[in-house]
Amino acid sequence: MRRCLITGTITFFLMLLLLSACKKESEAPSPILLRVDGREVSLEQFHKRFSKSLPQGHKLSEEEREELERSFLVQVIDRELTLAQADRMAIRISPEMHDKAIEEARKEYPAGTFETMLRERGTSLQEWSNDLQEDLLMEKVVHQRVYAKLEVSEQEIADYYKENQKEFDRPDQVRARQIVVSTEEEGQKVLGLLRQGEDFADIARKYSLSPDSNEGGDLGFFAKGEMPPEFEKAVFNLAVGRLSDLVKSEYGYHVFLVEEKRQAAQLTLDDVRDEIRETLLSAKKEKAYQEWLRDLRSQATIEMDWSLFK
Repeated sequence: MRRCLITGTITFFLMLLLLSACKKESEAPSPILLRVDGREVSLEQFHKRFSKSLPQGHKLSEEEREELERSFLVQVIDRELTLAQADRMAIRISPEMHDKAIEEARKEYPAGTFETMLRERGTSLQEWSNDLQEDLLMEKVVHQRVYAKLEVSEQEIADYYKENQKEFDRPDQVRARQIVVSTEEEGQKVLGLLRQGEDFADIARKYSLSPDSNEGGDLGFFAKGEMPPEFEKAVFNLAVGRLSDLVKSEYGYHVFLVEEKRQAAQLTLDDVRDEIRETLLSAKKEKAYQEWLRDLRSQATIEMDWSLFK
């Protein structure tokens, strides 16, 4: 009996070893598609990143997929170049900064829906967190190496204002809020609540289907030609503080509240100084960033296995 038990035990362990060997063979590492300054990207990693970059449910023809993959490959190379630079600079992201970025991202989604969004995108919380860590590293590198030294002078601002005067001719504008519901019955209900004195922003947050409902339905300032004709006809003829009747559009049934009106005016340099500074700085950042990337590419060691990229 003892001999049978020993024999059975040995057989059991042999089977375990055999199964383990088969598992290891089936889990052979994905081949390396790309090496950038010592950083490696496997074929599996590339396909996973590419899939996550596509809109959900989007179907591609073979030709479309090939074209998009080649464009995405450039983005992956630039990402790896930047992360390799972070390695060389020994840049780190503190746990506090990482945690703060996670919390900021979560705030963009209603409670309990963040993890659902990740699952729908085919990624885990850990994978997303790792990607976020790399994004923060890249932002820090680019800020230190590219953006930190950029400035916009007062002379540049004045020159831009002088050369683009027509850009600062502001037309008549209206600032309004809206509530959007799906049926006329719901619209009448909302109108009744508002006419009884309920706060417009509160009702918008509670009932509106529009993405701006989180901001109480605030549409900001807009001029004629910037909104659908039905919207403009309703709001530009309303006095400040007045509610519109129900307005039907392809999106549903709307109620508008006009909060403020601005008359047409020529904005002064003081009015738009900060706006011009941001415009010029943004253009400088884009130019400097592209030049910096070209410089990195010219000095980098990039190896690509094109036989896998088919």
